[in-house]
Amino acid sequence: MEVPDYVRQVVTDEANDLRHRFLAAADHFAQEWDPHFAERFNHPAPVQSEPNGQTA
Repeated sequence: MEVPDYVRQVVTDEANDLRHRFLAAADHFAQEWDPHFAERFNHPAPVQSEPNGQTA
């Protein structure tokens, strides 16, 4: 494997790891605080039975 290809792969893998960590943290934040925001702004929280609060 050429050096530029190796560097590209390492950088891509690192970016994917950071992306997944960010998305997991964002999901945790949304699940934890969504009811509080809904209560504060008088808007019902989405139903948690389906992904993204969408119902079938």
